[in-house]
Amino acid sequence: MKSDLVEKASEIITDPLVLINMVSKRVRQLNSGRSPLIPTVPSMGAADIALQEIIEGKIKLSGEAANM
Repeated sequence: MKSDLVEKASEIITDPLVLINMVSKRVRQLNSGRSPLIPTVPSMGAADIALQEIIEGKIKLSGEAANM
């Protein structure tokens, strides 16, 4: 997981626990076969993809749960 992505995503989702939960949920989805919502390169891990999706606004916090 790239620290620059974590920093950028934490500017959008300011609560670290919420950010961790959103990334964890999305990583589980990606690992179970869901398609990425962004263009990816082979060097990106699932956590990097999840963070980039948050940064680009592809997944957002909706109420108390991530809207994914």
